Amino acid sequence: MIQEINRLIAEISAFTASTAAEVEQFRIRHLSKKGTIAALFDDFKNVALEQKKEIGRALNDLKTAALDKVNDLKDRLADADSGCSGMDLTLPGDPVRLGSRHPLAVVKNEILDIFARLGFTISEGPEIEDDWHVFSALNFPEEHPARDMQDTFFIEKNPDILLRTHTSSVQVRDMETHPLPIRLVTPGRVFRNEAISARAHCMFHQIEALYIDEGVSFADLKQTLTYFAKELFGADTRIRLRPSYFPFTEPSAEMDVSCSLCHGKGCNVCKGTGWLEILGCGMVDPNVLTLNGIDADRYTGFALGMGIERITMLKYGIKDLRLFFENDIRFLEQFTAAI
Repeated sequence: MIQEINRLIAEISAFTASTAAEVEQFRIRHLSKKGTIAALFDDFKNVALEQKKEIGRALNDLKTAALDKVNDLKDRLADADSGCSGMDLTLPGDPVRLGSRHPLAVVKNEILDIFARLGFTISEGPEIEDDWHVFSALNFPEEHPARDMQDTFFIEKNPDILLRTHTSSVQVRDMETHPLPIRLVTPGRVFRNEAISARAHCMFHQIEALYIDEGVSFADLKQTLTYFAKELFGADTRIRLRPSYFPFTEPSAEMDVSCSLCHGKGCNVCKGTGWLEILGCGMVDPNVLTLNGIDADRYTGFALGMGIERITMLKYGIKDLRLFFENDIRFLEQFTAAI
C-alpha cells in the first residue's frame, strides 16, 4: 500500500490542467467517494496493526496533496480567466484622477451661498415660457420698444410660446403664488438670438434676486449689493451705481465694481477706467407689483440680475465666453473645486 500511495503522490504532483473540466475529472478520480483515495481508506482496515500508524500518516498526506492540487489549479485558472495571470496583486493600483466642477457651476454656487447668508432661498422655473411670464407681467406692453432689447427664440405664435430670455419669468411665477414677503434668488439658463462670439452666446446663465416686503428701500438694495460684491470679489472691492433703464424697475441702475486686477488704477481688462460692469438692478416698478396682484401702495421691493458667464470671466480673467461650452479638458482642469 505504501508503494501505491507514493505512486499516487507522484502522479498528483505532476498533474497539470488547462481547463476547469480537467480539474473536475481529476477531483472525481481521486477525491470522490468512489475515487482512488477513498478505496485506499477502505483497504486501511486490512493493514497490519504495526503498520497502521505509518500508512495512516501517508494516506492523510496523500489526501492533503490531492486537495491542495485541486485548489491550486482552480485558483490558477480563475486568475487566467480574469486576466490576472502573472500580475502582482500587491502592487498599488493606477491613481484615479478626481474631476472638477465646471467654472460656471463653481461661481454659481458661490453666488448662491452669498445670497443664502442674506436669507434668500433658491427658486427655479421652466425654460419654455409664455409671453405673460417673460414680458407682459414685467411691464413689457405689446409693441413696446423695450421688447426689442430681447432677441427672442419663439416656438409658437398665438399664443406666444418661447424660450425664456431672462430668469425674471421665475420671479413672476413666485409673485403669483408665493406668500409675502418674498426673498428669492433664481438661477437658470436663458436664451437669446445672438451671434456667437467671444463676448456673446445664444445660450447663457443668469442669477436674479427679488426682495419684496413693506418698507424696502433703495438703501436696502445698495447695502445688499455692497455685501455681495465684497464677498465675491474681496473685502477691498468698491461699487458704484449708474442710472439705467429696465422696463420692470424704477429707478434702475447698472452696478460696477472696482477692478480686482489693477485695484482701480486702470488696465486692459477694465479698459483703463478702473471699473467693471457686472449687473443691473433697481426698485421693482409699481406697475409690475400691480400686474402680479401685489398692493403697490403697501409693498415695495428691489430686483437685481447678472450673467454668470460675465462674473466668471471677470473673476478668473477668461477672455473668450465660448470656452465655457467647448468641453476642452485643458481649460476645465484649471478649476480645482473637487466634485
